[in-house]
Amino acid sequence: MASTIEKKENNIVEISLEATREEFEAALKQSYNKNKGKFQIQGFRKGKVPYQLVIQYYGEGVLYDDAIEFIASPAYVEAVKEHDLKVVSRPDLSIDEIGENGMKYKLAVSVKPEFELGQYEGVEVPYSVREVNDTTVSEEIERMLKRNASLEEIKDRAVENGDTAVIDYEGFKDGVAFEGGKGENYSLKIGSKSFIPGFEEQIIGHNVGDEFAIEVTFPEEYHSEDLKGAAATFNVKLHTIKCEKLPELDDEFAKDVSEFDTLDELKADIKKKQEDSAQKEAKAAFENAVITAVSENTEIDIPDSMVDTEIDQMVNEQNSRMSQQGINLDMYLKYVGQSMDEYKASLKPMAKIRVKSNLVIEKIASVINMEATKEDYDKEVEIIAESYKMSKEDIAKSLGEDNEYLKEAIISRKTVEYIASKAVKTEPKEEKTDDDKKA
Repeated sequence: MASTIEKKENNIVEISLEATREEFEAALKQSYNKNKGKFQIQGFRKGKVPYQLVIQYYGEGVLYDDAIEFIASPAYVEAVKEHDLKVVSRPDLSIDEIGENGMKYKLAVSVKPEFELGQYEGVEVPYSVREVNDTTVSEEIERMLKRNASLEEIKDRAVENGDTAVIDYEGFKDGVAFEGGKGENYSLKIGSKSFIPGFEEQIIGHNVGDEFAIEVTFPEEYHSEDLKGAAATFNVKLHTIKCEKLPELDDEFAKDVSEFDTLDELKADIKKKQEDSAQKEAKAAFENAVITAVSENTEIDIPDSMVDTEIDQMVNEQNSRMSQQGINLDMYLKYVGQSMDEYKASLKPMAKIRVKSNLVIEKIASVINMEATKEDYDKEVEIIAESYKMSKEDIAKSLGEDNEYLKEAIISRKTVEYIASKAVKTEPKEEKTDDDKKA
């Protein structure tokens, strides 16, 4: 089926096609065969009404929807292939003529934009590596100590900041208890800011056995409509006070929390890991900054459909991340008072940046003839296998032979590394302090 194309504004391509009456008639009969079970005329069992009688009784228009689909779908696939169109949206169908003379119609699609690359070699981008020193190592050791701390019951003093208080509590608004405002034997770490602002601070100074009232005001952005900005009173009883007891920092501690026999070995390992992490962070940040700089050098008219698709991808990514934490995205949005449309609108600026960056990377990959070699592919399969703790053979089998998605990912990564290797690393500008700004 012959087709012609016409390029419109905003990266829209209009495909013009036509089907002869004979082709259209064949599609009508396909539609009849698909839908004949729906037709019933007196004297015929349901599904047994002849084709010509259906046309005579209902009119051929009753078969148009599926007939159009039977004609347009394969013709669209063929036209996209014939004209080598890089389609990024679903086709929008418009009928010019349909009936005795067959069918003339148009399919409008968004295509990947054509553009000229800006400078992509030799761009200047600041580069810095996060400092690793004795202080950063000590901070990690401190975190390890706290993670391995035990809670020790305190009986000879009042609650202090950092303690864990075991309490009963019940909240009242205008003298009436409200839903979700009651708890028993609840362990609350003072200073964690996990309760309403002002609640934890008012427990400080109380002793075991104390019964007391806490006055608070719920935040205006609180998730419950009934409690937004409302004053409330909590009746509290303090059962137990506990404080963290840190383990002794010695070789025994190192043995307990790691594969090392001495504290010095543990510290050396922490420093090495921090240095490796700092280098990886610096590399990733530099590559992102380089791609941003190259993208800013390039003008692209991005179709809305590409941005919408990217937004959907970002929503799926966020939903997947939250699901791993046992959180439902829809419930979260309801909790923060945001609709899905509002959430998607907030993602639009970043979605545009991502689409533009991907287009630039893809174009550069084409210009420099970047490829994914068999060695690249096998290495990537090995990395995936290690991360999922599976055999290379099982991963290769699940991916299939010569997985195009994986090859594209490899080409994209290698292209980013190439662009970064051609960039010029500069010293980051020092941020001015408040005193500098005043001067």
